[in-house]
Amino acid sequence: MSVKHNIWGGPLEINVEEHGLWHEEEEEEEEEEEFRRRRRGLDRAPYEAPSDEVKQRWLRRPDILEKSMSSSSYCNKSSISTLVCLVTISAIIVLIIKLKPHYHPPSSPTLDNYTLALPKALLFFNAQQCIILYSTNKNQGNFCFDAAGKLPLNNNVSWRGDSCLKDEQVGGYYDGGDSTKYNFPAAFAMTMLSWSVLEYNQKYESALELHHVKHTIKWGTDYLLKTFTAYANSTTTVASQLPSPTTKHNNKCWIRPEEIQSPRPASHCTTCPALAAETAAALAAASIVFHDNEAYSKKLIHGADVIFRFATQGLGGKYSGGADPPSLLYNSSGFWDEFLWGGTWMYLATGNSSYLNLITSPELDEKVGSMRQSVLSWDNKLPGAALLLARLRMFLDYGYPYEQVLKNYQNKIDDIVCSYLPNSNKFNRTKGGLIMLNHGNPRPLQYVVNAAFLAKLYSDYMGALYVPGIMCGGKFYRSEALEDFARTQVDYILGKNPEKMSYVVGFGERYPEEVHHMGASIMSEKGKKYGCGGGWKWRDRRKPNPNVIVGAMVGGPDKLDGFNDLRSNYNYTEPSLAGNSGLVAALVALSQNATPNSGIDHNTIFYSVRLP
Repeated sequence: MSVKHNIWGGPLEINVEEHGLWHEEEEEEEEEEEFRRRRRGLDRAPYEAPSDEVKQRWLRRPDILEKSMSSSSYCNKSSISTLVCLVTISAIIVLIIKLKPHYHPPSSPTLDNYTLALPKALLFFNAQQCIILYSTNKNQGNFCFDAAGKLPLNNNVSWRGDSCLKDEQVGGYYDGGDSTKYNFPAAFAMTMLSWSVLEYNQKYESALELHHVKHTIKWGTDYLLKTFTAYANSTTTVASQLPSPTTKHNNKCWIRPEEIQSPRPASHCTTCPALAAETAAALAAASIVFHDNEAYSKKLIHGADVIFRFATQGLGGKYSGGADPPSLLYNSSGFWDEFLWGGTWMYLATGNSSYLNLITSPELDEKVGSMRQSVLSWDNKLPGAALLLARLRMFLDYGYPYEQVLKNYQNKIDDIVCSYLPNSNKFNRTKGGLIMLNHGNPRPLQYVVNAAFLAKLYSDYMGALYVPGIMCGGKFYRSEALEDFARTQVDYILGKNPEKMSYVVGFGERYPEEVHHMGASIMSEKGKKYGCGGGWKWRDRRKPNPNVIVGAMVGGPDKLDGFNDLRSNYNYTEPSLAGNSGLVAALVALSQNATPNSGIDHNTIFYSVRLP
């Protein structure tokens, strides 16, 4: 077949066999005749260029052409058919658009109050640090630098500056509103923070506060290592308080710590089993937190071993030494609970069975059996130790000869948390719902947050092992009841109370403004000093503090839910290290914005434990 010529210009080179064109013989003859006529110069005007549809039809196979023609004829049978066809096509297009998934940018998650309050509660520890804000030369003396000689990256408390640089031991934390360092409650605070990290590491990480809390712990343990000869194989004394009660600026001045320039010696004791055992607990617990820093972890374990042997005099449950000397504020009511608490943390940190034998010995069990059980605090560690020992029993299978003693401690923690529930008559509640764990005495909140942490943690233990709940006085309570208790108590502290006041400074719309705190209450003006006596006018004035100590949990309300926001009344308005550590622990336990299903960390706390 000859090649046809395109009358609109250019050759029309289409192979019939290759492209499957279908032409009747009559059509070919007509086209050739048409071509000859055009070549004879006939007028082109009546002839229009073929449409795109026509051109496409040239290249279709017969079967496709037949279908296309069939469809076309259907839509062209009548105007009604055409309209129906168009409507059908339009409807299909609209349906496709509606069904097509649309992209919606992810909205920011709404954080719960516990997660929002957590960084603020940790910020309080920054305000309590002995810090260096201006000096950067690590060779200038025993200043409060970290190991690298740099400033603490997390300390962004603008109204703090260099302070107490001539202390016998520089560093650490001021306990509350004054410039005193009490090592007994400070060690307990570090133990509580470490415990919360070991149980809720993922929650801290999700809240972007893991680095912050670990820095807070390390600042405290670095200081505790300075309070005795931690680098040696033994020690004969440990610092208990700084400054000593006889120091000039101890209680006679209302003064910013940045103005204290005189040397401040520490008080030391040679027989202080409670303080020493608590210090051992703090160092041992922190050694597990920092297990990925092998050198520092070993340093902490060595120090813990030295100070724990000093505490027990190597006799364990047969200790026959004296009690701790009296303290100005923090007197220990006994030391057997610290032996149990410290020994448990030593076992968890080392896996040494000698510590397991100590804490499960009938002698020690008998000593602590007669102690008041229910309220965890800087003075009473039995509830915390009982929960840790219950954890050993619940998650590890010790069997004989440890099972009976471990079961006894689990029974103790059952009794303790049962006493927190509403149907128990052991503790009264205010009309606003706050449990009075210290029986209506001042500063109730430090005890409440510890109880909230214990209850939520025990509830999480049960949840991890699919234990539905506990029996309390013959009545069954689901584990959620413990969590509900913790939640209602912390909610009270964060503002759901008759005063409609948050007792955490800087959280919520209304919070205490006259916090009993020297550094926060005196204007920090460059070059301006008020001296020992000049600060009293700042304490006694009835105006908000010029510096807001964010995150500080104050002492709290009275038994009638009343609160007196008065700087001079420390029972209402003074914060403390021990109180805030319990608050941090309770907040992270209750926080709900972590990775889904991230409860407790099952195994990290057992990092060094090997079953006997």
